[in-house]
Parts: sequence; C-alpha cells; structure tokens
Amino acid sequence: MEITDIRIKKVNGEGKLKAYVTVTFDNCFVVHNLKIISGQAGMFVAMPSRKTKSGEYKDIAHPINSDFRNMIQKKILDAYANLKEEPEEEKKESEGNDSN
Repeated sequence: MEITDIRIKKVNGEGKLKAYVTVTFDNCFVVHNLKIISGQAGMFVAMPSRKTKSGEYKDIAHPINSDFRNMIQKKILDAYANLKEEPEEEKKESEGNDSN
C-alpha cells in the first residue's frame, strides 16, 4: 500500500496541534483528520480518534503494525517540513491548483 497524496492544513497558534492531515492510499482510499502534534520527544502523527462516553479517546483508524505506522509518520512529517520551507507565495499558488 502506497501513500499517493498528502494534504496538510496548518493550524495557527502556539499550541501543540500543528496541522490536520488527509492521506490518500493507492489513489482509492482516504483517511481524514490525522494530526501533527508537537510532543515532548518531538513531532508525531496522531491517528483520527473520537471521545468515548467514558472520556477516553479511541483511534477510529490506525496501522496494525509499527513498520507501517513509521512509514506513514515519516512521509507526513517530511511533507510537513517541506511545506514549512515553502515561501508563502508558492503555498498560495499550490493551494489554488487543488482539483478537489
């Protein structure tokens, strides 16, 4: 399974949440609401989750092995790092070419 598209929407502010991410796999399956979070050990990707009646958060979708989780996280964090380095003018131009 390959990641064929990563879309990142940065979050303004100084909190731990840095961006929301949408990932497309094999041009046929999409997962929304992954989050890039700045933690004590650095940046990481949190899977989409929801709050249960007991108040805890449960992942809605997640990798079932650490190799796949690491691959997803590396590609998303690399894309985020590249996005941060783009000049503001280029970001606006690439956003305007969105076909969805």
